[in-house]
Amino acid sequence: MAGFLERLGISSQELEEVLRASASLRGVLVGYLAEKKLVETYFKPYSPRKPDDHDRSSKGDRIITYKGTQISVESKSLQSNSVRQTAGGYVGKFQCDASDSTIIRLPNGDRVKTVCLVVGGFDLLAINLFEFGYKWRFAFAHNHDLPRSTWRAYTPKQRKYLLQTNPPITWPLQPPYEPEPWNLLDRIVRQKASRKR
Repeated sequence: MAGFLERLGISSQELEEVLRASASLRGVLVGYLAEKKLVETYFKPYSPRKPDDHDRSSKGDRIITYKGTQISVESKSLQSNSVRQTAGGYVGKFQCDASDSTIIRLPNGDRVKTVCLVVGGFDLLAINLFEFGYKWRFAFAHNHDLPRSTWRAYTPKQRKYLLQTNPPITWPLQPPYEPEPWNLLDRIVRQKASRKR
């Protein structure tokens, strides 16, 4: 069976030209490749499954079973135009929002139209840091430790339930970001177990 590029009738050089000309296409490609690398590097032994991208009832890009507990993992990427090299490493921002604006109900009962992700909407965030030096590496954070929205259109009570859409991140990492997921996964397992008691 012919490969995808062959079926399209284009060469790898032509694909390279299209990718160089389109930052948004590069972003989509790197995002999907990052999900694959994330699973292969960390989560393959934990029965990862991918929910339907359009299923709003199932949050997270991957659901894993870790120590008998289902954990949702959201995968996000650096915004390449935000990345700057510093004397000690890198700084940048990552996109941490939904693909489109939607009306959601917050835990306090308010309904808001937003692209913001909701605090507690997934368990673990994995940020693809490929743009920091063109190496496949990740940063991990617990959902509840992520910065909240500061947008003035939301009330202070609403902001505490909405995640910031473009948080900053550095390399070397600083809290709340960690280079490995294991301590965070153990923490999530403990928290979920305590809620069941």
